Amino acid sequence: MNTKKLVAGMLFIGLCLVSQAQSTKTKTTSSDPDNLAKEYFSQIMGVASNAMANTKLYQFVYEWVGTPYRLGGDSKKGIDCSKFSLAVYENVFNTTIGYNSRNQYANVKQVRKNDLQPGDLVFFKIRSRQITHVGVYLGDDKFAHASSSRGVMVSNLNEAYWKRYYYNGGRPIEEPGTMTANAELDDDNKNLN
Repeated sequence: MNTKKLVAGMLFIGLCLVSQAQSTKTKTTSSDPDNLAKEYFSQIMGVASNAMANTKLYQFVYEWVGTPYRLGGDSKKGIDCSKFSLAVYENVFNTTIGYNSRNQYANVKQVRKNDLQPGDLVFFKIRSRQITHVGVYLGDDKFAHASSSRGVMVSNLNEAYWKRYYYNGGRPIEEPGTMTANAELDDDNKNLN
């Protein structure tokens, strides 16, 4: 009979310790706002949480999703693709990258599609020989951009439309705050895809 009480007591103590460990783990996870934010934005944007290195980037994009498109616009009343990418860089990275998609492209180091990192820019030539659209890469082949038909949204580079018109990726080449806005795109740039 004493053996049964001893085993029951040990099981009870073991269960208490396991319960304590689980509640401590839950408290640690739920008290870490960065982890909670990553999980939240991961679900909303469809990007794996382990690919989300910059919570500020995802929060900024989330706050703008649904903003209508307006050519030349630069506010929550309406914004175009290049002003959206400029706003991301100014607010998240403290960097000025240029005021239209072509001079933004002139201010980046070209990056192959497979080497894109969150925060890189993605450029498109839509029914044109020149760059006509830009977005900000989020990870897992997703990018945020201001679509002329649906406003600020998150899309997938592997969707047939975006895959067809994708031109190249790019990463700023200068220190924060030193990008110029007057560079022109050289039509002879080669696509690295």
